[in-house]
Amino acid sequence: MHGFATRRIPTAGELFKAKAVADDQVNAAVDAHRADSGTITHPNADGYGLDLAAAVAEHGWASSVIASLKSSPSLTRGAILLVRAQKA
Repeated sequence: MHGFATRRIPTAGELFKAKAVADDQVNAAVDAHRADSGTITHPNADGYGLDLAAAVAEHGWASSVIASLKSSPSLTRGAILLVRAQKA
């Protein structure tokens, strides 16, 4: 599992740094969430996925950033990288 202990679920950013999630997968998650904030799972890596809507809603900063109509893709990406993945 790319060195992640089973004791805690990694963030999307940690999966990205470990190269368990590719840059194009993160970009696809950003695009998917910006197109439809109810998007469920992006990306999938090592049995993990992101429920973007739930993850962003549970993270105060991410939720406020993405809710802004002026939010840029890079801010959305930063918010998504901070959310915890979920075991798929």
